[in-house]
Amino acid sequence: MSSATKLIHSIPVDPLTGSVSVPIYQTSTFVQEEPGVNKGYDYARTDNPTREVLEKIIAELEQGHTGVAFASGLAAIDAVVKLLQSGDEILAVDDIYGGAFRLFTHIYSKFGIRINYVDTTDTANLIAAITPQTKLIWLETPTNPTLKISDIAAISRIAKEHSILLCVDSTFASPALQQPIKLGADIVVHSATKYLGGHSDLIAGLVVTKTKELGDQIKFIQNASGAILSPHDSWLVIRGIETLHLRVKQHCKNAFEVAEFLANHPEVAEVYYPGLATHPNHFIAAQQQSGGFGGIVSFTLKNNTTEAAKQVVCSTKLFKLAESLGGVKSLLCHPGTMTHKSIPAEKRQAAGVADSLIRLSVGLEDAFDLVKDIGQALSKTREQRVKKATTIETELV
Repeated sequence: MSSATKLIHSIPVDPLTGSVSVPIYQTSTFVQEEPGVNKGYDYARTDNPTREVLEKIIAELEQGHTGVAFASGLAAIDAVVKLLQSGDEILAVDDIYGGAFRLFTHIYSKFGIRINYVDTTDTANLIAAITPQTKLIWLETPTNPTLKISDIAAISRIAKEHSILLCVDSTFASPALQQPIKLGADIVVHSATKYLGGHSDLIAGLVVTKTKELGDQIKFIQNASGAILSPHDSWLVIRGIETLHLRVKQHCKNAFEVAEFLANHPEVAEVYYPGLATHPNHFIAAQQQSGGFGGIVSFTLKNNTTEAAKQVVCSTKLFKLAESLGGVKSLLCHPGTMTHKSIPAEKRQAAGVADSLIRLSVGLEDAFDLVKDIGQALSKTREQRVKKATTIETELV
């Protein structure tokens, strides 16, 4: 059975009514027959039937044991970090999502958890950074926003040799392209706000664990902390998952065409897309991602300034300037002043997030129209650059 067929039929028919759409159990509590005797549910913070269906679906898609649905992607990340204790260390990918950096550096470092950011695309960097206090390796692959690729299987072997947990944020790939648990990860995290939801209409996070033991710990943390996903938003994610494979296939196709266009544009300095043969870890991406390379493309300008990038992102018509990604409509952003502004400039630049870097979330519009839109925005940058150069020459004369 193909993965697309399996995905669609992982969404159950309601056993009570036969409904092909999962019912939304919009309730806070459940009647008990006597104290401690119920139909499997007592209070909706602990469990909810709609949320439970989503959790079973994502566990199956990721081929893990336990799925847990949270109120946001950051709430999901927060729960994983709560597995640690004071004195522990996280080795995290250097090109990390700004929200995760903020949580790690500004919240958990205050509680005695040390964070060490390393370039995980080279396993030698990781091995050199491991200490007796290292308890968690935190990967994004592909990373946000420079699309770095780390070898999950190789890093998993290193983690196991040192009895370290490996967590992979697989938001950019989604389970339609990549299953980190199959490659050896212990935990997978998703911002379901993105490709899993797919329509820019919800905020949600998901955690999948390889083992029951880890799953029970995450469930305990969620119940104790309370960051649950609502029944309606759980249903919206389930509805999004129904078309995940179809959407991701088109996202990948469009992104590749946009990436090829940018790679040959005279105003563009560098293009970051794992599907291009020029990507430094293209071969690893091809091995661990099946069916495509995702819908995110990032690029820098030859005029490597924040001002030039702002001019581009404010000149597109189809690509809407907004944070977030993974929806039907194409979006773009300037990470340095938007999604990654919480990261100090020197750290951003050291990780490859240049001042002119622009991140595209390539949607489901016609690829020709998207290329045309980016082209006209870049042409305005060229006109401005030429005009500025001409002005300088005139002043010198």
